[in-house]
Amino acid sequence: MKRVFQQIDPPARLLMGPGPINADPRVLRAMSAQLVGQYDPAMTAYMDETQALYREVFRTANEQTVLVDGTSRAGIEAALVSLIEPGDRVLVPVFGRFGHLLREIAERCGAEVHTIEVPWGEVFTLEQITAAIERVRPKLLAVVHGDTSTTVAQPLEGLGEVCAKHGVLFYTDVTASITGNAFDTDALGLDAVTAGLQKCLGGPSGSAPATFSPRAVEAIRSRTSIEAGIRGDGDVTSSRRIASNYFDLAMIFDYWGPQRLNHHTEATTMLYGARECARLVVDEGLEQTIARHALHGSAMLAGVQGLGLEVFGDLAHKMNNVVAVVIPDGLDGDAVRGAMLTDFGIEIGTSFGPLHGKVWRIGTMGYNARRDTVLTTLSALEAVLRRAGAPITTGGGVGAAYDVYTDADRAAATEAAATAAATSAAAATAAAATETDGAGGAA
Repeated sequence: MKRVFQQIDPPARLLMGPGPINADPRVLRAMSAQLVGQYDPAMTAYMDETQALYREVFRTANEQTVLVDGTSRAGIEAALVSLIEPGDRVLVPVFGRFGHLLREIAERCGAEVHTIEVPWGEVFTLEQITAAIERVRPKLLAVVHGDTSTTVAQPLEGLGEVCAKHGVLFYTDVTASITGNAFDTDALGLDAVTAGLQKCLGGPSGSAPATFSPRAVEAIRSRTSIEAGIRGDGDVTSSRRIASNYFDLAMIFDYWGPQRLNHHTEATTMLYGARECARLVVDEGLEQTIARHALHGSAMLAGVQGLGLEVFGDLAHKMNNVVAVVIPDGLDGDAVRGAMLTDFGIEIGTSFGPLHGKVWRIGTMGYNARRDTVLTTLSALEAVLRRAGAPITTGGGVGAAYDVYTDADRAAATEAAATAAATSAAAATAAAATETDGAGGAA
């Protein structure tokens, strides 16, 4: 009997976990646009615009700001395989699951990998990383900025100067943190940064924005080796070529640059989506986007604490966009998550490694960093926890979140009034000056 497959019709879900999140409808609309050829003038113009937009998102002047076709892990692999040669020393500070990922990818690149570790939920001091750099003398420092497995963000301030002093390339993965937390590529002295769309950028997984400093580009281009089928007269073939063809950034740079090297066929639909993600951030204003994540993240944090739940990790270094909630003793964490999904259509996350089964992770990011999603999630969580017999404060979650929003509304109203008063005073002063000038002219 012939099987009949129906059109895809996903169930209605509110994705309030650590990512992916519900994509912004405007991103989905952009992704429904028709394809054009990869060298059509419209397409190359979109590529140039995408580069310009992500320079603003990353806060960088780097010429080599591109998309790597693939999930955020593709960006990580492209950066590491293009910067690392077999035998290179790499230092990875590990404070969660994704530090372990950086270590594994670097090892697969043939690096001699050195790690330092702190317990999950903590971060490193500048002094700890500096001491490790001075001891290991690595070619590359690879560090996660925000690790969703623990919900904390590693401070990066000062590391750029240390790396520059010791001739170390400085790479970070900002997939979980970009546009939801303060981040400035050039000010931090970073050489390579990679990201993904599926968290604060409000898009689907499948495209990895990345940016590279002139110093990183020089290291990558020293290994340039154009593949035989597209190699022209005078093109070089390095004896130290990058181990991956697909993730060879030297060729990818030329694909995105004026040369338009025919390295691969761009994932057009994903480019449309990535471009729209960045356009929306730039349109809202990067500072405003970060402030929105801070506001709704603060409301979610206050809400879970208002329910009487314990929060995991160093709150002084918690990311704006995700909170880890300690599962109360005697409670089946997976059963609670299941009830949230089945009864309310809301997804929250679990965690990995030493935190598996010990915390829930609740995200407020991208399109879902909104007041209604925070209040809805807290209401549903309270209902499920009460039915499970957990000792919680009735109404405490929504009430605490409302307090955060009320304070923010008052502060915004005060600021608006002050701005209006200043504008009115300036207008009055200008009018008076005009009147005086006019009177002088009449005399």
